[in-house]
Amino acid sequence: MRRRPPVAMSCFALLLAAGCGSGGKSASGESASGAARTQAPTSPATIKVNTTPKYAAPSPSSPVRGGVVNIAYRNIAIEPDTLRVKVGSTVQWTNYDSIEHNVTSAGGVARFASGNFGEGSTYRIRVTTPGIIHYRCTIHPVSMNGTIEVVK
Repeated sequence: MRRRPPVAMSCFALLLAAGCGSGGKSASGESASGAARTQAPTSPATIKVNTTPKYAAPSPSSPVRGGVVNIAYRNIAIEPDTLRVKVGSTVQWTNYDSIEHNVTSAGGVARFASGNFGEGSTYRIRVTTPGIIHYRCTIHPVSMNGTIEVVK
């Protein structure tokens, strides 16, 4: 009795011998359809990460706060990230994350740098000059940056 290979096995062998479709390249680098193929770069050196903060501006209709004004560092974000405060107010940042953050001015009417501080720690400044203050956490500058408008 002579055994024949199953039909599925025969079809598989034919597909394998045919090169599994028309996606192969010719010696000229073209695909079977005639279009040239290019490969996307895979080197990590070609990936550029944007670490430039984008500072939002407080709305002119935002309330002006006074006294001690609290800013929360939570979930690697700032709340609120824009605010308006009166001259003479104290701005206090509190870290609620389990990782370290810092507060560093990035231009404007005040210059400061807190150094890194951990969960439950705070950093505070007293604002004395009207104008705009941009600040950021230098560890997470893209997601953690803010703007304070100091008004009379």
